[in-house]
Amino acid sequence: MLISGTAHDLTASPGNPDRLGAVPLPDGTVNFAVASEMAGAITLCLCTDRRHPATETHRVPLTHRSADTWHVAVGGIPAGSTYGYRAEGTWDPPAGLFFNPNKLLLDPYARHIDGPSKYHASLRTTTAEGGLCPIDSAPHAPRAFVPAPDHYDWEGDAPLRIPMTDTVINELHVKGFSKLNPDVPEELRGTYAGLAHPVSTGYLTELGITSVQLLPVHQHLDDDFLLERGLVNYWGYNTLGFFAPEARYAAGADPVTEFRDMVKALHRAGLEVILDVVYNHTCEAGTDGPTCLLRGFDNLTYYHTDTTHPRNYVDFTGCGNSVDLSHPISLRLVLDSLRYWVEEMHVDGFRFDLAAELGRTLESYSRRAAFFQAIHQDPVLSQTKLIAEPWDLGHGGYQIGNFPVGWAELNGKFRDGVRRFWRGEPAVSGELAARLTGSEDLFAHNRRTPLASINFITSHDGFTLHDLVSYNQKHNLDNGEKNADGDSHNLSCNHGHEGATTDKKILALRQRQVRNFLATLICAQGVPFLLAGDERLRTQLGNNNGYCQDNAISWISWQASAEAKTMRNFVQRLLKLRRDFPVLRRNTFFNGKVPEEGSLPDVCWLRPDGKAKESIDWEAEKAGSFSVLVQGESLDKSLLFFFNARDETREFHFPQRPQATWELVIDTRDPRLQGNRTPLPASVLVTERSMQIWSPTSADSSHP
Repeated sequence: MLISGTAHDLTASPGNPDRLGAVPLPDGTVNFAVASEMAGAITLCLCTDRRHPATETHRVPLTHRSADTWHVAVGGIPAGSTYGYRAEGTWDPPAGLFFNPNKLLLDPYARHIDGPSKYHASLRTTTAEGGLCPIDSAPHAPRAFVPAPDHYDWEGDAPLRIPMTDTVINELHVKGFSKLNPDVPEELRGTYAGLAHPVSTGYLTELGITSVQLLPVHQHLDDDFLLERGLVNYWGYNTLGFFAPEARYAAGADPVTEFRDMVKALHRAGLEVILDVVYNHTCEAGTDGPTCLLRGFDNLTYYHTDTTHPRNYVDFTGCGNSVDLSHPISLRLVLDSLRYWVEEMHVDGFRFDLAAELGRTLESYSRRAAFFQAIHQDPVLSQTKLIAEPWDLGHGGYQIGNFPVGWAELNGKFRDGVRRFWRGEPAVSGELAARLTGSEDLFAHNRRTPLASINFITSHDGFTLHDLVSYNQKHNLDNGEKNADGDSHNLSCNHGHEGATTDKKILALRQRQVRNFLATLICAQGVPFLLAGDERLRTQLGNNNGYCQDNAISWISWQASAEAKTMRNFVQRLLKLRRDFPVLRRNTFFNGKVPEEGSLPDVCWLRPDGKAKESIDWEAEKAGSFSVLVQGESLDKSLLFFFNARDETREFHFPQRPQATWELVIDTRDPRLQGNRTPLPASVLVTERSMQIWSPTSADSSHP
């Protein structure tokens, strides 16, 4: 069939439903396929004139429908053309039906998005009174580029598959990581190419990182309320395209190729790539939000709606809508997206935002939900790193410990327990003990291991580590919400002064506390997760919700202060310690039993006097002061930890180990101290609010 247009003629044939999205075919045509159960008609809208990229030149009806897939193959499309769809059907908002052919819709499978990635009033599907909006959104709607055949050369790149026992995660923002780095070429700063630059990869590998976790890189939409304040959605948790890398992070005109080049460079440096992905909601928000993606194709198919009042969404996310993965069409969309990022973009894993929502029906969460079952049986996805943010905002949404075997979870109880301990709160030593040993209470019940626990103190969402020890209150006025946004329950402590100070005593205590947090985190059983910049004492000036701050508040500062250098070196030492001592990287829980040919259990909890802790000692504890000995495969692979969260120096006694001396490995009081030896019997003084790590060595071994 010949399709006439304003520029030139195209050809159209039925095409096929095999693959959703736009797929180049061997005969030079492009197959277009989109899913909708409820639509009455769907039209492909092509823009083939790059001089007028928002002007439709051809409309091609998708007259062929196979089950719920609409499809057509079109030939003669010029390179650089863009496209969208218009869907017709019933307009009945009370019934949850919002078909409006005045709205140009983005292909949910778009690989490369052109046009605005910000809200415009014409994108609304309803008027202020709730009627059908007659305004054509095409001039302001995002569109997809028609793809050309893919000839990218991966040059033998393959997944790194770093074992979870050896994994160290660094969470970073593609733009914020290199934007201020003077050693990265200016034209590459803040881009995929900037992260791929040897200066960036070298810094990460020298630090000891194995895996970078990127804040959302799916193309996202900037919210209307932020644009009104002169702000943007910096974090990117407002997905527009599940297959499209964010074009704003590309130094050139081809974000797909640049993203692939970045992955290839990171892999060559030995760094895995984990994506923070947002499948729980989309940028379309509530019914008064933009209609540019799923709502216009089939609202009832893609979103959880109230069964009594289908006009209303069931919002488990706090973002206006929730994607319904109990429906096979939306489930296929998410699974196809995940496979695309693994098979065609070579990423190594995913961190799922508000992951409890992905396992929901309207009634409840289930770790046997269709989404989890589908991933479990998938030979590609089941072999990737799968990390859940194990909660959402719905009833019963806090699901830590309840994800399937094969999944790891961000351990919020680890974060809170460690923060409470080092704040000096009473009766929390037992909580810290559970978190140090892999959170067996959370994960052992369904055959999981310490490696299910992603341990963290800070993440993008909240205070930086510097700010955690410098502020009692959040300071978010720059966000334009009168300081009402962001969490007020931070378990932080400013140690005597709110914010910046020149008081040397306060500054010394703050830096000691940062070292305490880092040492506790990196030496705990599980997988350590570090926020990029914490090793450089990065501050957001007390802002604990920088989601809209695309500026120096959020970007990493690369000014090399003496304190930043010292802290970075300290983190390097800790991560080397973790690599050198397998006892810190167990894949089974401690059992408290004496191993064969051993003299002590695999883990020993001790009082400061060196005697074993009894139950009454945990219960009577007013503030944290205890030690723990973890047994390695040999004497010199064991470690002894002294924890003192009190406001006073305490004497700690070493446990009796025949024919052994003790060598100081880490002292958070002074990061320069190491290598001191203490023969038995002996004791040491541990400064207030500090910890020490010692290693037993043979009494006749030579001093290093």
